[in-house]
Order: sequence, then C-alpha cells, then structure tokens
Amino acid sequence: MLRRLVYLPLLSALLLTLSYPAFNMSFIAWFALIPMLVAIRGERLPQAFFTGYITGLLFFAATLYWVGYVAIIGVVILTFYLALFFGLFALGVEVLSTQFQKPRLRFALLVSCLWVAVEYLRGHVFTGFAWAMLGHTQWETLPMIQIADTVGAYGVSFLVIFTNVLISSKIKKKIRGHKPEARFLALLVMILIAAMIYGYYMQDLRRPGEPVKISVIQGNIPQSQKWDEKYADDILDRYISLTKEAAKDKPDLIVWPETSVPGFLETEKPLRDRITALAKELDTYILVGTQTEKIPECVRYYNSAVLISNAGEIVQRYDKIHLVPFGEYVPFGNSYLSFIKKRYDMGEDYSPGKDYTMFEIPTQKAGRVKFGVLICFEDVFPEISRSFARRGAEFMVVITNDAWYMKSGAPYQHTQSSVFRAVENRLNVVRAANTGQSCFIDPSGRITQSVAGAGGDRIFVTNFATANIIPGRGQTPYMKYGDVFAWACIGVFLFDLTLYSIYNYINLRRKNWKK
Repeated sequence: MLRRLVYLPLLSALLLTLSYPAFNMSFIAWFALIPMLVAIRGERLPQAFFTGYITGLLFFAATLYWVGYVAIIGVVILTFYLALFFGLFALGVEVLSTQFQKPRLRFALLVSCLWVAVEYLRGHVFTGFAWAMLGHTQWETLPMIQIADTVGAYGVSFLVIFTNVLISSKIKKKIRGHKPEARFLALLVMILIAAMIYGYYMQDLRRPGEPVKISVIQGNIPQSQKWDEKYADDILDRYISLTKEAAKDKPDLIVWPETSVPGFLETEKPLRDRITALAKELDTYILVGTQTEKIPECVRYYNSAVLISNAGEIVQRYDKIHLVPFGEYVPFGNSYLSFIKKRYDMGEDYSPGKDYTMFEIPTQKAGRVKFGVLICFEDVFPEISRSFARRGAEFMVVITNDAWYMKSGAPYQHTQSSVFRAVENRLNVVRAANTGQSCFIDPSGRITQSVAGAGGDRIFVTNFATANIIPGRGQTPYMKYGDVFAWACIGVFLFDLTLYSIYNYINLRRKNWKK
C-alpha cells in the first residue's frame, strides 16, 4: 500500500520534474507518468485521487518553487491548488478503468482526452495557469512540436500522455499475467513517426520575404533596485547606454523589457523627454515597457508597452489585458479579499487593458510591418497571441521581467510558452526580458539567437542582441480555429462517460425488472 500510494507517485513527480527546466531532460516525459498510472489502476476512487494529488503536489512544489521567492504563502496555495488537477485526472482514470477489463486502445485514447481536458481546465479556470503543460517538455524537440500549428500545445500533451498510458497498460498486463498486445505499441510508433516526419518537413520550411532587423535590450536590473527612486537615474542610464550600442547595428526597432522605464513615461516629463530624445537622436523606433496611468474619474494604472517613433513621438500604446492574480490585482475586488493585500502586500491595483493594439513600424527593407506585444506571462495563454495573429500581426514581441525568481528554472520555463506561440501561429517571437531569457524564436520554435554574457550565461547578464527576422502572416489551422482539438478531446471524453452512465442505468433497471 505504501509503495502504491507514496513511492510510485514520488517517482512520477521526480521524473516529471526532470523533464522541465532547469533539468530539461525532455525525453523522460514520455514515461514519467507511468508509475502514477500503474499505482492508480485497481484502487478505490479516494485512493486514486490521493495518488494523483500527491504526484501533483510533489511535482508542482519542485517545479514552481521559485514562486516562493516572491511570496511563501503564494507558492503553498498555488501548489495545493494545482495538485487538484492531477487528483481530478487520477479520479477520471479510475472511473474509466471500471469500463475496461483489459485496457485497450480506446482506454488509452479516453485517458489522453481526459488529460487534455484537465490541462485545458487548468489553463482557464480562475483566469487560468497554463504553465508547465505536459507538451511544454518537448520545447527543444523541434520535430515533435510542429504539430502545434494544428492541434496546439494540447496536441503535443496528448501524444506524450498517450505514450505513457499505452506503456503503463502493457506493464499492468504483465503484472496480471495477460499477454501484452504489441499491435497497440506498433500503432503508437507509427503515430510518433508520422508526427516526426511532418515535423522535420515543417521545421525546415523557409519563409520568403525581406528581413526586419530588431535589437533586444537586457538591462539586468535587480528587483530590489527596480522601484527604488535612488536607482532610477542609474537604471535609465544603463538602458540608454545599451540602446546606443545596439543602434550601431542600425535596427528597425529596439525593444526594452517590461516596466523597464523607472517611472511613468507619459506623465513624468523629464523621464519622457530623455527617452523620446534618445529615439530621435538614434533615428530608431523604440518599444519600451512602462507603467502608465489614465485619469477619467479616478486614477487607473496600467502595465503597458509604448512605441516611440524615430521622430521622438509616442505613437502607440498597448495596455496588458491579462493581469497576474495577486500580483497585479486582487481577484473579486479588494472588498472581498482585502485582507490578503493588507497581510501579504499582494496586488498592485493595475487595471486590465481592453484593446489588442496592433503596432506598426516602417522598416528599411520590408516596408511597414505590424506586430503585437505580449506583456509578462501573457505568452502563456495561446488565445492572446492567436488574437494578435488573427488581427494581422507579422511577428510577436514578448516583454517580461522574471527578475523576481532569481537564478532558477523560471525564465526557461517561461520561454517554453513563447516557443509554442511561435509554432502555433508560424510567427517569429522576439523576447526582451529584464534578466533573461531574451532571444529570437523563429516560426519553427527554434531559438536562433539569445542575449548572452561572456561565459555564455543567458540569465542575469547585461547585454543586447540584434537579429534579422522575416515577417509574415500566420495562416495555420490553429490560428484559424484555435483549441478545436482540446474541445474535441473534452467532447469525446464527456460523450463516452455519458454513454457509459446510460448503459449502466439501463442494466440496473433491467436487473431490477427481472427481480
């Protein structure tokens, strides 16, 4: 009992943790959940839920420990909450297993659909937390993730969990003395080979067109100094110095990270004058991250991206739409959860933006091009980047600040999401992060260039990078239809569950009638 309820979940949590940055052993994900799946089968529902919950609790605690650098209570609550989704999955697996005396292909498909349904739920309920999805483990296995242009990241998750389920069913049969059915594994191999063939073909596609040259600035400002007024001049001096160095490459656009401006750009005239004068002096468009405020009836603060033209004028602005709960606002209003804000100093009272601003810049070779901006963790939510792509974005820019999380796996886990957004929409993604990872991601999800230090470090280094990208309009099935695959998985699972419930009800009535 101890082995099934503790040791096997612990093993799955360990293997799954190794699949993500900073360990990054992505191949382990293909069998990481087998111990948990073996432990679940044959258990009663409460024990199955407990097995899944313990696996999720250990996994999220090990993978998201860096949230504790911001708030210990935050990582505790988040971990216990997210573990519920693993418990829900395990509960569903056990319910499904009662339908099948011998696990077959249909069982594996339904369990995989269930996993996708639970991941989709996790990515949307209570504003969603689509971090560390199972498919994200394959972010550097480029051939395998190309199917995301049709089925999204959820499709990659489906393949990974499908593999885990089929292998675990084979192990379970051996334990019970049944003869394993090799044809199902043969089918699995064929599916994976087909995905890889498609991936190898798509990752080498080259987009025609004229390049746009972009520079990204990585200021590497410690979080402890970021909002300290005595460091404001030094911070601005650093960004100006790096921008002047980057301007020597003659880029069409220079990008600063999220809230890189040490103040309110639009309302603090000395600050605004220095930055607009810089753009005019360098004859270059500059995109900066800054706090902004509007005062219609009351003061409202926004986490914004502002575009400054080469004439030194503020021409466009995007206000972050998807705010971080308890980081940028307190959910349900301060009246209900004000005690959390007072006790733990959480929530900055930002207001969400409403418009998907389509930025536009002139370029030296490609003419005028359009792009969208994702701020902070907005790139974690595929529907936001998809909305920009549908509005005509020819590339995407991500500006973020992961300085909160120190030297941990967080910046690389964050980059995983950007990689999938590039593949889903077949658009270049340009990342500018305060402490890293700042990089250029091509439409195949390949990181072509990164900001790096002399020793090759990519995080917590002060530098810039310049690269050429080819703009283009993404016309992928995913961009057009979104998470149809995820919804199909949800539908298939619910349909099967409904049919099974009806079947059981009819059988029960028939037995009662005979009596």
